[in-house]
Amino acid sequence: MGNKRYSDAAAALDGLLFDGMHICAGGFGLCGIPERLIDAIRDAGTRDLTIASNNAGIDGEGLGKLLRTRQIKKMISSYVGENKEFERQYLAGELEVEFCPQGTLAERCRAGGAGIPGFYTKTGVGTLVAEGKEVKSFDGPNGPEDYILERGIFADLAIIKGWKADESGNLIFRKTARNFNQPMATAAKICVAEVEEIVPTGSLDPDCIHLPGIYVKRMIVGAPYDKKIEFRTVRPRETA
Repeated sequence: MGNKRYSDAAAALDGLLFDGMHICAGGFGLCGIPERLIDAIRDAGTRDLTIASNNAGIDGEGLGKLLRTRQIKKMISSYVGENKEFERQYLAGELEVEFCPQGTLAERCRAGGAGIPGFYTKTGVGTLVAEGKEVKSFDGPNGPEDYILERGIFADLAIIKGWKADESGNLIFRKTARNFNQPMATAAKICVAEVEEIVPTGSLDPDCIHLPGIYVKRMIVGAPYDKKIEFRTVRPRETA
């Protein structure tokens, strides 16, 4: 298997980045995002990126850092609502956006990782999502129904965030951080993971492993992390 552990994010991405590349990025909002790897891509100055991710974080955090530096050419996303710079660049025609329903995006990445070039889904039929896509009718319980063809996604690089890994790259995600990280990890030529802890091979319960180490080519320990909150809501302080 070789040594998969690298000293830092820059070292783990060394030789993998190039202008115009396609990246699958795990995470949901600010939960389970590969913070250190995103910072390393920003620092490397790699440009004209196409990134498939559920969203682009928020202004100045997550993938929002790459939007701020104008390193992203195109986003394949399902949600943009919390990122004002994302919205501004899109409305100004500075950023190409391919909107994709959330479940469809997850399945496009899962399909790409499984070697499936495309699949048919009812999601988006009769909407703007279906424009320019092949429509095919299949028999359903109430007769023929229309489905649209969605293409699988397979990128040059996947960057993901995990909780715990062993030295072979077997990886566990923690709670909702599992979200898009698991399908994104398989949908690229090479996957680089950042985790909070690396333990000796054999330390993890095989039944608890979410991502087999065969998918993880390089990894780093990114801890410690500061827990970032998208919306902090508190009660007004009570006065005596």
